[in-house]
Amino acid sequence: MALTGMQIYKNLPKTNCKDCGLPTCMAFAMQVAAKQRPLADCPHISGDAEAALSEASAPPIKLVKIGASGKEFELGQETVMFRHEEKFHRSTGIAIRIPSSLSDSEVEALVEKINGSRYVRVGKELKVAFCAVELNSDGAPGDAAARAKLVADKSEVALVLVGNDAASMKTAVEVTKDQRPLIYKADASNIDAFADIAASAKVPLAVSGSNLEELADLTQKAKDKGVDEMILAFVGEDPGETIRTLTTARRAALRKQFRALGYPAMIEIVSDSPEKESIFASIFAAKYGGIVLIGGSESWELLPIMTTVQDIYTDPQVPNTVEVKLYEIGSPNENSPVMFTTNFSLTYFSVEGEVERSKIPSYIAVVDTEGLGVLNSYAGDKISAEKVVKTLEAQKVADKVKHRKLIIPGLLPIFRAEIEDTSEWKEVIIGPETAREIPAFLTSSWK
Repeated sequence: MALTGMQIYKNLPKTNCKDCGLPTCMAFAMQVAAKQRPLADCPHISGDAEAALSEASAPPIKLVKIGASGKEFELGQETVMFRHEEKFHRSTGIAIRIPSSLSDSEVEALVEKINGSRYVRVGKELKVAFCAVELNSDGAPGDAAARAKLVADKSEVALVLVGNDAASMKTAVEVTKDQRPLIYKADASNIDAFADIAASAKVPLAVSGSNLEELADLTQKAKDKGVDEMILAFVGEDPGETIRTLTTARRAALRKQFRALGYPAMIEIVSDSPEKESIFASIFAAKYGGIVLIGGSESWELLPIMTTVQDIYTDPQVPNTVEVKLYEIGSPNENSPVMFTTNFSLTYFSVEGEVERSKIPSYIAVVDTEGLGVLNSYAGDKISAEKVVKTLEAQKVADKVKHRKLIIPGLLPIFRAEIEDTSEWKEVIIGPETAREIPAFLTSSWK
């Protein structure tokens, strides 16, 4: 039986010290009861109380941390089956495979490419989370250690060690354990040896089974050997069947509190083309992969996956907005263009990016539309000509320029007459309907 917030509260210090990050012990107890916070987040709980509550109050899907400080990646501790029920908390990490067949110089080049795979979208940096280095079990164990050490030293992201030979894995873990790599992967043939390695080095272990029953048995065996952090590993050869298996495992953990499957999942993508690999990785990011392991490293393959991850792990209950203020793009002066847009992040950053691309320094006044785009905010009565005028006055835009020309979105031509009649902006210019047309519009129309 799950503990209630009041049952948990009775075992807390009740000092309201706020060291857990919440204002009261009762608020903390309610979050623990909802499986949104681990009991360990209270630094002052007594040993007896922790022992009494820890198992029952633990989140249904364990939090797993991979990597050392500065490279750390967290996954797990999810609380819902579906995003609309609340939100998904820890976004999917992309792991790029580094084949054992590569030379050291080729490995260094690929690691450098992975380090540089960073992109900015909607004001957020998107990046690859892991270097997944294959250990060549055909060579001497020392070769595996040297390759693992090379990648660990060069990589700016967390490390996954890929192999099935216990001797090679042990030497690789020994030289990289300060980086807290993920061991990928244990199965029925090597669970004892791999669990011993993970427990000894205190690093996370990925575990794979031929079915969920075997997987549950193997995670329990690893736990009995002292492995605390585990990943459920799946191979996505049949995407439909893999999704069904992932869903069953997640439901067992969340709805049935089945601890043997209460770990985040990792999917190794199998496909015959990079295009399919990108599609499958995006699918598993939504259902329910904490890590997706791929072979491609080109930006055109990575960006669709990253975009999907960013969209899926954005809180659906919180408007995705930017601050309402006047933004200066480039180094605008008194003769620079003035335009406005909404505070919906995707709209603003699309406009900002195209203005930057135009190379024409400009002012962008952001209007509060409660996180809606241009058409939606107009349809929902969240933007009006009167509101635009008041925003321009509040942001003192007229003090920045000597002209009185205002560029308005092409989707809102109806605002033109009212703005000219009710404000000092006497020359309202109807701009393009889409952001991508802004550079050509500014180049040809701004005088």
